[in-house]
Amino acid sequence: MKPPGPPTLDLFAREPSTEPTAQDPSTPLAQRMRPRTLDELVGQDAVLGPGTPLGRALREDRAPSLVLWGPPGCGKTTVARALAAHSRARFVALSAVLSGVQELRAVLSQAEHERALGRRTVLFIDEIHRFNRAQQDALLPHVEAGAVTLVGATTENPSFAVNAAVLSRVQVLRLEALSTEALGALVDRCLGDTERGLGGWGLALDPEARDALCRWADGDARRALGLLEHVCREAREGGRREVTVGDVEAAARSPTLRYDKAGEEHYNVASAFIKSLRGSDPDAALYWALRMIEAGDDPRFVLRRMMIFASEDIGLADTRALEVSVAADRAFERLGVPEGLIPLSHAVVYLALAPKSKASYHALRAVQEEITRTGALPVPLRLRNAPTAAMKQWGYGRDYKDPQATDEGFVPERYLPEALGTAEYYHPTARGHEGRVAEHLAKLRARARTAPGV
Repeated sequence: MKPPGPPTLDLFAREPSTEPTAQDPSTPLAQRMRPRTLDELVGQDAVLGPGTPLGRALREDRAPSLVLWGPPGCGKTTVARALAAHSRARFVALSAVLSGVQELRAVLSQAEHERALGRRTVLFIDEIHRFNRAQQDALLPHVEAGAVTLVGATTENPSFAVNAAVLSRVQVLRLEALSTEALGALVDRCLGDTERGLGGWGLALDPEARDALCRWADGDARRALGLLEHVCREAREGGRREVTVGDVEAAARSPTLRYDKAGEEHYNVASAFIKSLRGSDPDAALYWALRMIEAGDDPRFVLRRMMIFASEDIGLADTRALEVSVAADRAFERLGVPEGLIPLSHAVVYLALAPKSKASYHALRAVQEEITRTGALPVPLRLRNAPTAAMKQWGYGRDYKDPQATDEGFVPERYLPEALGTAEYYHPTARGHEGRVAEHLAKLRARARTAPGV
């Protein structure tokens, strides 16, 4: 009997081809020139060349699930697409930044259905490190069962950014930034390709311009081809047949080419902003915040990141940090641009100079992991609600002592499930206001240890 299929989802329908559109001139050059096979990939021969174990496995359709670790533009997406092409599998791509649990479940359900029909799926997850633990764990049974060949891409060290359970089921492949020689070969290929590249434009790149372009690309193939397309278009529209080093230098310094608010550089600049706040450097934090805004980012994005930072990285070390960031967000909504940037900058400086503590954030993560590990432990009887006589007879609420009924407002008691005993998840620092919190909490915990049964 034919297995029932899931509801039709156009978003995940079979793609007619894993290759980029070659003929559409509106498609960015980097997309048109994306290698279609591993043999077209440049700069990664040391790990994916025909003579390497993994290179042979991919070419012989014996691909394992992979986590590809490397900088932007080194070929992570290309490797995933080439893997799908070699195995004649469906290629489905998700962005961990944009996709939620519902989309992930729909993709996995579709993959199970396709597997029942004898078709394989390569699931590519860009920035897999941005998936939370539950999302990453949801992948495990499907990877183990072979429903999908997982290819995750990350710019972060997988040892810290990807769950150990996922790492144990995949092969981690480190891809390096492309050398200037590899970038040069890519540029030459593009200038000579009349089908997908710029070979039909009749343009030449003088040697100094070629070298400068490869240096400015900084190991990133997308950046190299984006810059090449820009300077060649400028030369062509100006009626010139040759691109000079001056053309490259001028274009490379253009903010629009150095920052893409929807792409990788957006997250690089946002990361620099957060790290500057964390490092208590108000000058750098203001610089990166305004870099994002000047490049076209919505200031609300910056303000949202600041509200998160105020709780995640400052917490109880300065309890006003969240108030200041929320107030800046509200003030911006009232004032708009440009006046709204004044309270935004006020808040940036405040957050940068505030004492820092991740203690409450670490407590959140510790409790989440505890719940995952121990499951739904029963609520102690004395803490249960007892709205009926029967519940009271069963012991619900028995022996509970209300702290507010005492003069000091505190009763030594255990409030965690019995199995967890005196577990402690929140470990305050001695920084700022949290130092006083730490002293107070230490006294409370010392008294709580005297509770019956502790």
